[in-house]
Amino acid sequence: MFIFFTSCKDSNHTNNPIQISKAEKDTVSLYGPTGMVRNIRQDKKGNILIAAFKGVFRYDGKTFTNLTSKIKSPTFWDVLEDRKGNLWFASKDSGVYYYNKKGFQHFTIRNGLASNFVGSIYEDRAGNIWFATGGGASRYDGKSFRNFTTKDGLSSNAVTSIMEDKTGKLWFGTREEPCYYDGKKFTVFKKINGKPFYNVWSIIEDKKGNIWFGGSILKDRKGERGDTLVLEFGLWRYDGIDYTKVSNKGTSMILQDKNGDIWTTGALKVNGNWVFSRYDEESLYDKNPNVTEIFAQKGLGMLCGILEAKDGSIWFGSMNGVYRYNGKTLTDF
Repeated sequence: MFIFFTSCKDSNHTNNPIQISKAEKDTVSLYGPTGMVRNIRQDKKGNILIAAFKGVFRYDGKTFTNLTSKIKSPTFWDVLEDRKGNLWFASKDSGVYYYNKKGFQHFTIRNGLASNFVGSIYEDRAGNIWFATGGGASRYDGKSFRNFTTKDGLSSNAVTSIMEDKTGKLWFGTREEPCYYDGKKFTVFKKINGKPFYNVWSIIEDKKGNIWFGGSILKDRKGERGDTLVLEFGLWRYDGIDYTKVSNKGTSMILQDKNGDIWTTGALKVNGNWVFSRYDEESLYDKNPNVTEIFAQKGLGMLCGILEAKDGSIWFGSMNGVYRYNGKTLTDF
């Protein structure tokens, strides 16, 4: 491990899933995954779960175990341990894998999933498992899938993230505008000065009940085909009535820690540096909150998912693997 130092603080389907194999002995290493790490979670035992393009890994504090070494060639984007202790793996091109002590099961569009491109997994308070897919939002109740698309009022079928707030509304980030679902209908976020939001990758609810999301404003389309987009990056806060632009920094992933600080990853501008930042809780609602850039990756070195571990350390993914920050030291695994 290399150590860096910083001075900063409706459609229903009931098809049975494909049975793959019984769990076999997994590949264990002293080193973390190389290449892209999209998302990071923690299981009930405190192990760190890492969804990387080259596999889903479990870190027990000493070694990294590839939990998916027996699965052929999918590219993984997310991992989730549900309340029953079962694991779910989202893939870019092969749907969803379900893992328990007996082995793997595989869900695809053949079983009712909206798309085989699954970027994020979420478990709601009722125990339903939601999947943010390239073809809409899929809800799995343990028996069958129900898919929500633009036909139901979803703002875009390219869903990036899902979050349930304290009132029970489900929020969806999409490649276009964000929206929420109250159990009956979808409400799409209004435009800012006549310009729509665009490409929202992450949505959270803070301790005060405000909704935070990283998203661009689509200011204009240029070129003969209108495929050159003019975007205004930003981190936004929504209090139920008005939007506040907290920062001009591009924001892809957001987390609020136990102390109330907001952590983000995102690009400063198109083809610019990607930055891992912290917004201090004391000034979070000021006009100009205090923000500290913890780590920067030059060029197209994308930074991705964020996790606060039980010990208070902050983990984040990158194009080059996974990092852990303990408030003083940044560890590259």
